[in-house]
Amino acid sequence: MKNVKLHFVALCLVIISEYIGIVKFNLGKGVIALFPMLYAMIFGVLASPKFTKIVNEKDMDDAGSLVSITLLLLMAKYGTTIGPSFPKIVSASPALILQEFGNLGTVLLGVPMAMFLGLKREVIGAAHSIAREPNVAIVADKYGLDSPEGEGVLGVYIVGTVFGTVFIGLLASFLAVYTPLHPYSLAMASGVGSASMMTASVGALSTLYPDMAETIAAFGASSNLLSGLDGVYMSLWLALPLTEYLYKKLNKEVR
Repeated sequence: MKNVKLHFVALCLVIISEYIGIVKFNLGKGVIALFPMLYAMIFGVLASPKFTKIVNEKDMDDAGSLVSITLLLLMAKYGTTIGPSFPKIVSASPALILQEFGNLGTVLLGVPMAMFLGLKREVIGAAHSIAREPNVAIVADKYGLDSPEGEGVLGVYIVGTVFGTVFIGLLASFLAVYTPLHPYSLAMASGVGSASMMTASVGALSTLYPDMAETIAAFGASSNLLSGLDGVYMSLWLALPLTEYLYKKLNKEVR
């Protein structure tokens, strides 16, 4: 009850966003789909103390602690889509497991690019993953959040929260239209370990392939579940050591 104002503001933002609905733009052969989630995020920023001051700093802190609860409800909803498509998911299990190694792409692409931009040990926190909550916890435990590595992972966490859903939704649309990749493959790739990013990507793919929407959602949710299960071990045993190795190697070459 102490957050009645916060819940009311959130409800109003949801109603307005849902009323606007999905807005589509044709861009060449591609389709850019803007979802209510994006509007709600923008309206939420405008309601912050930096702009209209509808909510205060305490409300913002309380809202942050409630995000995990709302994501639990979202994943429960996606769980209902996995059951009916379970035979297809089982048949694609090897692909679902192998695609998890694609998460190491953040290391191979991110470390050289971040060092080129001038980052130092912030690279290790920033580029070893997409920096969601489990990754922030790993870096906090291993290096501390007040370290350069902690600054790196928190920076990517914030950027991913603000721009991640928009970016991955647009990326999924373009890949679906301009590449021969199958929608199910793109749905698997949507499960990067972030429920909001997966939802944006799956939503874009479902808009382009409405006849496959249910299976696309099932593959996306299953992949995201696997990323959540093995993401911690992937970061601890593979991603972080590989990031450290690349950083030291490239740092010597820079010198």
